[in-house]
Amino acid sequence: MTADLGFEETRQPFDLDAFDFFEGAKPTPLLIDSPHSGRVYPGDFSTAVPGTVLRGAEDWQVDVLFADAPAAGASLLTARFPRAYIDPNRRLDDVDPALLDGPWPKPLNPGPKTALGIGLFRARTGDGEPLLDAPLSVAALQARIERCWKPYRRALQEKLDRIHVRHGAVWHLNVHSMKSVGTAITPDGPGAQRPDMVLGDLEGQSCDPAFTAFVAERLRGFGYSVAVNDPYKGAEIVKTHGRPSENRNSLQIEMKRALYMDEATITATEGFEPLRANLRNLVADLVQWVGNQTT
Repeated sequence: MTADLGFEETRQPFDLDAFDFFEGAKPTPLLIDSPHSGRVYPGDFSTAVPGTVLRGAEDWQVDVLFADAPAAGASLLTARFPRAYIDPNRRLDDVDPALLDGPWPKPLNPGPKTALGIGLFRARTGDGEPLLDAPLSVAALQARIERCWKPYRRALQEKLDRIHVRHGAVWHLNVHSMKSVGTAITPDGPGAQRPDMVLGDLEGQSCDPAFTAFVAERLRGFGYSVAVNDPYKGAEIVKTHGRPSENRNSLQIEMKRALYMDEATITATEGFEPLRANLRNLVADLVQWVGNQTT
């Protein structure tokens, strides 16, 4: 069935607006991207689950939580399309051929994420139940790649490159939210309790360790519990863009949803504005810190 969300815009296509980009108010080597907060569900999106279940796949309102970042000097890139439609934080070949209605024209290499139903496009809910009501057509997936995945990833690459050319270095925060308790499709398993924040730097491979340490220190200073690389180490975006030997530093942040939202009703709680204020201060501190690294 076609997704009937009832309370969100439906818009198609995404050719000209797969993402929003907000330039920092001053030139700094810090860029933030939110690839999973998109909530514009196209008319051709079909699902087997209710809207509230589907929207549980979103990093709900993470783009809004970081909306003050450009005023502090950090650029902000946010996806408009939902990750259930196509996930820009996955490889293009991370697809189970059994989920398609015909042969894919290139070799596929489904990995652990696809086995859990969270590969290039969503096939399962957080509880491991089927999300799709039918196999996806090859043409539909090709269209999603061209209209959504490629424009977002191209924009991220170009903007990071531009910052690197200008400053000789770039610092990149890849921001997400996570369910407050582990599920059937997460690395820590059903029922696992999470810290408030998880930082992922691919076990020190995607950024200068000082970057991870600074962010962890500041978040702990706000009173949050922080873990590093457990249970999330980072995925394809930080893997692609994090090359600290070239002064390209990418760090993933996962924020526990209970900090700011009711996960059952997909609504904001009284914690939303305090978290947003703390993230505003984090970005301001980071702008100053990264500036000191390039002087």
